[in-house]
Amino acid sequence: MKKSPSWSGNVCAKGSNSAVLQRLVRYADKLFQFTEQIVAALTDRRLQPRVPTALAVQVSVAMFWARLGSLNALETVAGARFWRRWLKQPLCSVDTIANIHAALDLDGLRQGIHHVYERLKRNKALPDLTGLAVAVLDGHESHSSYRRCCPGCLQRTIHTRQGDRIQYYHRQVTLLLLSASRPSRPPVRLLLGLEPQRPGEDEVTAALRLLRRVLPRYPRAFDVVLADGLYATAPFFNFLLERRKHALVVLKDERRNLYQDASGLFDRVAPQAGEYRSRTCRWWDFPDRVSWPQVQAPVRVIRFLESYTVRCQLSGEARLETSGWIWATTLSPAQATTTRAIALGHQRWDVENHGFNELVNTWGADHIFRHDPNAIEAFLLAAFLAYSLFHAFFALNLKPQLHRHTTQTFWMQVITGYLYGDAGKRRLNSS
Repeated sequence: MKKSPSWSGNVCAKGSNSAVLQRLVRYADKLFQFTEQIVAALTDRRLQPRVPTALAVQVSVAMFWARLGSLNALETVAGARFWRRWLKQPLCSVDTIANIHAALDLDGLRQGIHHVYERLKRNKALPDLTGLAVAVLDGHESHSSYRRCCPGCLQRTIHTRQGDRIQYYHRQVTLLLLSASRPSRPPVRLLLGLEPQRPGEDEVTAALRLLRRVLPRYPRAFDVVLADGLYATAPFFNFLLERRKHALVVLKDERRNLYQDASGLFDRVAPQAGEYRSRTCRWWDFPDRVSWPQVQAPVRVIRFLESYTVRCQLSGEARLETSGWIWATTLSPAQATTTRAIALGHQRWDVENHGFNELVNTWGADHIFRHDPNAIEAFLLAAFLAYSLFHAFFALNLKPQLHRHTTQTFWMQVITGYLYGDAGKRRLNSS
């Protein structure tokens, strides 16, 4: 595949705001065949559909691009000329869009996300972090309710002053692929997939089911999986080792033999002094620990302590603070030095900062567009697809000088402003 000149193209900052959204659509169509290949291949369970499946997904992806946040907000901008120009027909009702997502074949959306990854990888737009391809795995609770539930809802008892109440909620495990930044360009992060946690199972079980689905489709996408302390279990480590992948997880459980074994060495072995993010730090690195016999390979334990100064705003007094982490990993020192392993351990927060927080606070992905298990997962996968396309557009299509003077929020508001402005103008003209 030849590189398109749009990789270094510019977005017209002058003239109509529609140029940004139209440029994003052209970029998605030209480089990823979004309309002709990704959405055209989608199907659903409707027997005699009058509205094409592709149209509903196109609309939901554009809804996330514009950060509209709900189907009601989408309905208010249904009169914008953009929809007829892009869809070649008027926008269908939002109820139809919700119904189509409830009947959508989810594997088609997963294949579309993989197609975006494949094109970016072929264009060498996903450089590895420190020579290792890294993915982050974590769970996220999308919403909770005391009144509404569906067959996919989890349940828990909440103790209140008025008595015990049953709360219903949904929780998903998400896999985020990290990449290194390039000169004058931000990194491209891709959300590879999600798996809903089912009633009666824990988060690690759902995560293993997600990895079983993802690994055959992305066999070389990542070498290391980062996770929090909940994933410090032998089945999780052994699952990755059997597939020639590595784990790097937070080690918290003080009852674990591996933790006690390493803690005894922390007091007897002098730490190594170093510096990380301009802060003074100390670390211990103990490879080849065999005090976790349930894992099929020796485990390496790394402890990291950093010291930094915090100045109180009221008194102006400066005080020294210390924070630390302990990680367990199957990476050997030859595969990742102590400095590299510590840097990777801190990258785990990317799934929170650039994944969940961004999707919830900016994209409105936690909104329940329709309370149905298939619809919830379909809208989330559509948000993942929109997220990957927009991040690729922002990081690779805009010229470096635009990155220095604008942010993602700026271009988001330009797109949103265009849809609302055009829809409002047409309403005023028709009144």
